[in-house]
Formats: sequence, C-alpha cells, structure tokens
Amino acid sequence: MEKLAFLCVLAAVCVPNSSTAQDVPWETGDLQPRWAGEMPSRVIRFAYQSNRSAIENGRLLADALGKLSPGDMLTIASGRYSLSPKVSLNLRGTSEKPIWIVGEKSNVPVVITRPDNKQNVLNLGESSRTEFICLRNLEFTGGSTLIRFHDCHHIWLDRCHLHHAGAEGITTNTRDTSYFFITGNHFHDFNESAATGEAMYLGANQGKAVMSYSVIAHNHVHHCSGQQGDGIELKQGSHHNWIFRNHVHDTQYPCILVYGTNGKGLNKIERNLCYRSEDNVMQVQGEAIVENNVIVGSAGAGLASTDHQGKTSSLKVIHNTIIARSRGVNLSSWNGRSEMVLANNAIYTDGGEAIRFPNGSDRVQVAGNVILGRVVGVSRGYAFGADLSDFTEVSWDASNRDVRPSKDSALLGRGVFKYSVEHDYLGEKRFGNPSSGAVSSPSR
Repeated sequence: MEKLAFLCVLAAVCVPNSSTAQDVPWETGDLQPRWAGEMPSRVIRFAYQSNRSAIENGRLLADALGKLSPGDMLTIASGRYSLSPKVSLNLRGTSEKPIWIVGEKSNVPVVITRPDNKQNVLNLGESSRTEFICLRNLEFTGGSTLIRFHDCHHIWLDRCHLHHAGAEGITTNTRDTSYFFITGNHFHDFNESAATGEAMYLGANQGKAVMSYSVIAHNHVHHCSGQQGDGIELKQGSHHNWIFRNHVHDTQYPCILVYGTNGKGLNKIERNLCYRSEDNVMQVQGEAIVENNVIVGSAGAGLASTDHQGKTSSLKVIHNTIIARSRGVNLSSWNGRSEMVLANNAIYTDGGEAIRFPNGSDRVQVAGNVILGRVVGVSRGYAFGADLSDFTEVSWDASNRDVRPSKDSALLGRGVFKYSVEHDYLGEKRFGNPSSGAVSSPSR
C-alpha cells in the first residue's frame, strides 16, 4: 500500500499558502515558507573543477558561499566538496530577497563533506543572525555534526541527503531558532559509538535554547544509534512546532521524542509513521497534540509519556494506531493532571499491557479506544478488539504496516464523536461515527 509505505516522503513539498508572523503552522497548513515563491535577482553557477582536488574545490565553494548577498541563488555543480578548515556562514537574506544555495541537478549529487570529524561540515549563524536561507538538493556527510544552526531563523532545509556523520545530523541547540522548514530530506546512519547519534537535535536541554513556529515534515529518517540515537528530538521549551508526516524507523532511542513547552503553547505531532525502536517508539512529555500517527513495533512502549524536564500536562493522544508487542501506551505521570485525553486510539499488544496508568488516571478523559491486551489504572473508555485481523495486514515486528481496518474490524464506528478529528492518517475525511485508530475507512 503506497500511502502507508510513505513512498512519497522524498517528493517536493508544495503547499504555497502565505503566512504571517506568529502563525501556528498546523492551523495555516503551510509546509513551506511564505517566501518560497520569491525569484532570485542574481543566479551564480558554481562549476566543479575536475583538475582540482575535493579540498581545493571545497575552499573555492566556501569562498563563494561567504560572498552571497540577499537575492542571490548559488547553483552548485555535481562533485565532491571537502570543506577545510572550518566553514561558518553568517548570511542574511530578507523575505523579499532570500538566499538560495542549491544543487544544480536533483538527480546528480553535490556532496559536501570534510576530510575529518574534528569540525562540523557546516556552521550557520555562529557569529551573527542568519536568516532567509534555503539549502536544497545537497548531500552532507562526514565531519562531526553535519549542519549546526546557531542564531538562525527563517531557514528552509529542503530535499537534502544527510547521512553518516561523526555526531548528529542537524542541531539547533546553542541559540533560539524559529521559522524553520525541514522538509523532504533523507536522514540516515548516525551510529558512531562516541556520539549521541540523533538525526535531528532541535532545541537544548532545560529550555536553554528553543525552537518555535517550525515545520518538520515529509522527512525519511532511519538507522540512528550511537550512544542514544533518536530520530527527531524536540527539546524542552520548544513550542508551536508541527512534526508532520515523517517516516521514522530503526532507531535506538525513540523515533520521535518531544518534551514540553514550559507553558508557551503546544506542539503538534501528526500523521507520522514510526516503527522499530529499541526503546519507546514515540515519547511525548506533554503540551502537545498527538494525532493520527501509526506506531508499530518496539522494545519498550509504543507511546510513553512521563515527567522529564518538566511536568506532564495538556496532552491529547487522539486517533493513533499503536501496535506494540509488550506495551501499548505507558502513561506514568498523567494522574490528576489537567487537559489529558486518551481517545479514539487503536492500541494492540501481544498479551502485554495495552493501556498502563501505573499511578492512576484521575481527571484523564479516556474514551473510544479499542484495545488488545491488559489494562492498568483505568476501568473506562475502551472496548476490546479481536486480534491483528482487525487490520488489513499488520505484524508485531513492523514488517507489515497496513493499518487500514479490515472489513469486519472491531475498530469500525467505535470512536467517540466528541474527540474525532476531520481527517485521518491518509488525509481522507472521516464520515459518520468515527472509527478508532488512525485510519477511518476499511480496505476495499
């Protein structure tokens, strides 16, 4: 099933809505920045010199990058560019004249790397504010962190290939960042034993740097390990971010890990496909909407939520499908907290705990869930399903992930209308009595 396999994750993202400052991204539906349609005022073609080494070509490229002005588009010819010594770009475009740095041909790689892992491949905004920059159709590999974003805002990282770093893929953990669009990229193989190994490390611990009003969408992220190995990690205090329709799998730590916002609003985690983690597949502290995700196969829980760097509160887990062999949802810090909802989910385990409230579920709204497995700490808001035959084709190890309800599924019509959302995981409209789980309609 092509939609559920997410074969489109590397396609271009084209939703050209305009937006204004402080727009909440999932309310506007913008999956690209409002300046996406601006035309460059000058196009500069950078040619690869085959008679020079990768390091020599890298030095020439670094020099060209440092000279870019608002409105410039630098198109880079295919080849291998090794950046040495350290390259730090402090460029400032405008909303009318952004700066474009793009690979000349989408099907022929522009490989940007380093000769060693003593430094990041690319640093942006280290010494001054950098904004209105698009990086597109580029391949980053080697070095320490591939791209470290410092004082950066209005950045578009689009359709790039990022892999095999000495540390992380991208980080935004030194300064506050905002209005990022991280779309259609392919991240994989962050597995050096001495590094934490995240593909995306967004924000910093204890809210010392936060990301806000940003979109992380349509990325394919896989094979992250090292010392930790999260796929997408959004740190404490980061707020109003939309993690939308990413395909994340085979990680050591959670595929998606989101902390709280410190009371600054919500994040939304929507329509992601996550599977095969050696930890919890998804972990969300609070102050978020977790909606229409498909979560399959884990060593820990399918979805876990607990106090971490802040207190769990204001968390709505609605219309997700969670298939986890030993534990479905582990909600250890929900008891007595405000604005907590677990509704209209399909939560199936192979004889394990489908729903676990180890400390109780007072004040939690629990409704419309269909489950398979044991229950701890709650006696309401769920009905039992049959087995995996309630889905079109699903396996406990995530080798099959077609979670559409089967023709006679126990999921059909079992949701509660109060907690229903208009569209499902596939983007199809829900009609009538809502089905539990991420997908509304049975396979045909």
